[in-house]
Amino acid sequence: MLDDRAKLLLKALVERYIADGQPVGSRTLARAAGLELSPATIRNVMSDLEELGLIASPHTSAGRIPTARGYRLFVDTMLTVRRESLSAMNEMASPGIEAGQPHRVISTAAQMLSNLSQFVGVVVAPRRASVFRHIEFLSLSERRVLVIIVSPEGDVQNRIIHTQVSFTQPQLLEAANFLNAHYAGLTMEAVRERLKTEVEALRGEIADLMKAAVEIGADPNQAQDEVVVSGERNLLSVSEFSSDMGNLRRMFDLFEQKTQLIRLLDVSAQADGVRIYIGGESQVVPYEDLSVVTAPYEVDGQVVGTLGVIGPQRMSYERMIQIVDVTAKLVGNALSHHK
Repeated sequence: MLDDRAKLLLKALVERYIADGQPVGSRTLARAAGLELSPATIRNVMSDLEELGLIASPHTSAGRIPTARGYRLFVDTMLTVRRESLSAMNEMASPGIEAGQPHRVISTAAQMLSNLSQFVGVVVAPRRASVFRHIEFLSLSERRVLVIIVSPEGDVQNRIIHTQVSFTQPQLLEAANFLNAHYAGLTMEAVRERLKTEVEALRGEIADLMKAAVEIGADPNQAQDEVVVSGERNLLSVSEFSSDMGNLRRMFDLFEQKTQLIRLLDVSAQADGVRIYIGGESQVVPYEDLSVVTAPYEVDGQVVGTLGVIGPQRMSYERMIQIVDVTAKLVGNALSHHK
């Protein structure tokens, strides 16, 4: 536990380091904290903070810098987002994001996050409900069936299911005809619910086949999420990254792969409000030099996606929280008004 003086000095050190990126010495810290303390007293407190792993001393300087643990304590206990700052951020984000096609809204949001933060903006597009227009079954071999699902837009998904029994092609045609006649145009989730009560009249094996097909069609893990990344080149101007090209290359690989980003943002979608991951905390983006600030966005009261800012640990967390929070609300509004 830190006493009030140690907390005040840690807060002042983090804020000073975020502002100018230089290790903070005792005299600078005394002025920043506004405390009448001797340099010896401040050095003692800084030594205690260093022992706790909250700050560190680079070899090239007598000053100190925050560690990931120090940033974490700062964010959790010392950070306050002022209401007037949120109003100012709303003005900066004006004219906002216009209602339109989801892909255009998502692309605009990623650019807005990047422009406002001067770091990397990331948005996972809303997952579309899996509605089918037409379904077909083809026998591949004994107990293996190819399911072909056609969406209203004409997109085609192919899935293979393993069945408990072998089906003839006429039996597969019977199952497909039943589904197309009774359920075309519904979401897979709706079909799944109705199948529970409406297929008693069919033979058990055919019913099981239909349920299996609907399950894979509705499986969110099979959905191809779209993630839009904007502003990767902004990291080139961050001193912490520009001096280490190997590290920078690994980060660009991360943005290229995008799979890890989807996993990170999927986890964030399950939380309320803004989430902050510092250093390697997220496990999914295991880079000590990176921090990620995320928030879910809603359409008609339902969380449908996530967005965020990725940048260095030395970022203005208060400002990033505002940027992410405001952008999430703008995206939700734009998508809610596009029907």
